[in-house]
Amino acid sequence: MKKLLILSLAVGFAVSSFAQDKPLVSTEKNVLKINTLSLFLGTGSIFYERNLTDLTSAQLGVGYMNFKLGDTKFTGLILTPEFRIYPKKNAIDGFYLTPYLRYQKFTVENKEVDPASQGSLTSMGGGLVFGRQWITDSGFTMDLFFGGHYSDANVKVNYGTDSFDENFFKGFKMRIGFALGFAF
Repeated sequence: MKKLLILSLAVGFAVSSFAQDKPLVSTEKNVLKINTLSLFLGTGSIFYERNLTDLTSAQLGVGYMNFKLGDTKFTGLILTPEFRIYPKKNAIDGFYLTPYLRYQKFTVENKEVDPASQGSLTSMGGGLVFGRQWITDSGFTMDLFFGGHYSDANVKVNYGTDSFDENFFKGFKMRIGFALGFAF
């Protein structure tokens, strides 16, 4: 995890000069992007961000997870609405701070126990993230973010025994990402 953080920060600093000749306020109103780091956890995440004012934007992230933790397989949907605040009046291109919520609903399976168990996991939480988004003259977008997340999770067993460990989805966790996309 430390290596991913260092790599993400290095990439962010390396591209910090991309938007120096652009006006302070982006002319683009929308951004569509994919979180590249979530792919390492078996999650595909796509984000749509819409400029609301010079200071704010709204973003909705939708993800699909297919991840195995120990003997348990998690498959399902992740929704992450965000409200971004750009203090330098440069929404959607610049430094931002964002409170967000996250809803996760997964099917969980453990075929290693006898009898095989299946159930559902529901997780609700939220957090605070800070980041920097760059938009080049051609519309190519990079978004580097880091923050904290707190959530609670509940498992409902449909059949079999309760062999599911929901602790991976509970408590305080780090949230880090590096998204690539385009503005339009």
